Amino acid sequence: MLWRIALTAGLVGAIGLLPWLSRTDPALTVLKARSADRDPDPGTLRAIRDQLGLDDGPLVLLGRWLGGLLRGDAGTSWVSGAQVLPSVAQALGVSLLLMTGAIVVAAVTVTVVCARTLRLGSRGRLATRGAGGTATAVLAALPEFLVASVLASVIGVQLGWLPALGWYGPQWMVLPSLALGLPAGAVLGRTLDDLLPGAFAEPWALAAAARGVPPKSVARRAVRRCVPGLLPNLGLFVVGLTGGSVAVEQIFDIPGLGRLTLQSALAQDLPVLQTGTLALVLLAATAGVLARLTARLLIGPALRDGALSSLHRPAPPAPRALPLLYGALLAAVIGIGLPRDALALDTLARLQAPSPAHPFGTDALGRDVLARVADGALNTLGTALAVSAAALVAGLLLGLLPRLSGPLVDTVSAVPPVLAGLLVTGVTGSGPWAPALAVGVVAWSPLAAHTSSLLRQERATTHLAATRALGAGRWYLLRHELLPAVLPPVARHALLRLPGVALSLAALGFLGLGAQPPSPEWGLLLAENQPYAERAPWAVLFPAAVLALLGALAVTAAGGVRPPRRRGRRAGRPAGPPGDRVVPAPRQRPNRGDALLTPASRSPREER
Repeated sequence: MLWRIALTAGLVGAIGLLPWLSRTDPALTVLKARSADRDPDPGTLRAIRDQLGLDDGPLVLLGRWLGGLLRGDAGTSWVSGAQVLPSVAQALGVSLLLMTGAIVVAAVTVTVVCARTLRLGSRGRLATRGAGGTATAVLAALPEFLVASVLASVIGVQLGWLPALGWYGPQWMVLPSLALGLPAGAVLGRTLDDLLPGAFAEPWALAAAARGVPPKSVARRAVRRCVPGLLPNLGLFVVGLTGGSVAVEQIFDIPGLGRLTLQSALAQDLPVLQTGTLALVLLAATAGVLARLTARLLIGPALRDGALSSLHRPAPPAPRALPLLYGALLAAVIGIGLPRDALALDTLARLQAPSPAHPFGTDALGRDVLARVADGALNTLGTALAVSAAALVAGLLLGLLPRLSGPLVDTVSAVPPVLAGLLVTGVTGSGPWAPALAVGVVAWSPLAAHTSSLLRQERATTHLAATRALGAGRWYLLRHELLPAVLPPVARHALLRLPGVALSLAALGFLGLGAQPPSPEWGLLLAENQPYAERAPWAVLFPAAVLALLGALAVTAAGGVRPPRRRGRRAGRPAGPPGDRVVPAPRQRPNRGDALLTPASRSPREER
């Protein structure tokens, strides 16, 4: 509890120092937020400083805000002059309602993603499951604001089936809930689908199938067995929906907490920003506590008694050739587009459809979209890979220390990426690595939560207790038992989040916290061309397709890579001449007690 209080105080204090860290004049920022057309003369700025008490310093302002908060008064907004606490409470209620709709959509998506594995696993036929997950990877790689833009323009505007703007009733919840729930449900569904084969391989599942237990009951028990490993990420997903759905709230004009926090951060409205962040931190702590209590309720006795089986699959999934195909397609797009000029302007070729001269069409300035996609790929992919690798290492190391990382994960997950970018930029200054550092600050938290959850269950397994009883030390258990069980699923989780990391980097650059136009960052391409989605859909669809291709490559590569084998030869045997007949080696029959009850043909050697 003390660690949580210290982290919360540090976060709120850093937010209170934001105007001074960013080396900007808060009076000028507040004036621009109040009235952009007003002339910032010295007298006006002095009046704002006197009104807000800015000359007293950040520590005095923070102390006044905390003192008022203890009395139930969070102060007034520096921009609008309204009471902060009612505004934040109303925005939080809107975000919680939107979060509920998104959770329903995500639950349906998870069910669809895992339906095939549940059906085959409950019937003991998981060995017949082929390579899959490409559609899930594509859906998980699509950014929320792109899904929201497509849904708003197609379903809301062109077809007119559902309202696209505003927040006035249940009908206005459908499209934003879909935009938030579909990608998040794909990530959660993929994570659950990765745990299910280990659950179906446990002794209880094999015994249930042998005793004729209905497959539906076996599937329900398998889901119940895997849900505790998914609960920490579900808690982070809830917090991310509430505070991180800024783009969706902006597109659909929803007065939620994420949008309110972003606007107050850009305007440096400290009372609103501090109160909104504190509400997000409290929500994150509540979600984390509920997730841990639910996990203890589901498998608490087994955790206490060390009676769990490992969900780690001893044999990795069969390697596939799909990563080679996706990698070749991505390399072909980059190789064809790199020789083209990504910055060449042609105003006579604005928003042209795809043609032999411009295979991906042109954007609003007449620039070749293929050239910009290829030119931005190297920088975007390189930085995203570096950030993902660092996040994986940090998530594993901190996840191995759950007492230290638990409160830290809850606190960090409550910070929207945009706010993290503002804080990092204020401390380090604007530069090419500022977005990478900002995304890396928050990208490790879901991996650490996943690691802690798997580690908690792995420590309660029977084989670990037996290995410890044989005299194995802590380092041996960590290297030979715990890490082999935790590292593969967490690494696959990190690969699944790779496209989202790439998009977060570019989105922060678009907000002025890194790369600036005309830089061909992938997120910049999507954001710049999004207003022209109806007139020139290719300008948005082709960059989104390349991003989805990256997601498919990242997810399928986690299962291994193998070139396709010829059908004419078997694995592990040399191919002989076509006329030869391969005779299998005789197998020794097991010495079972009931062998005498079953007739068996014997070879001539056995007769002799």
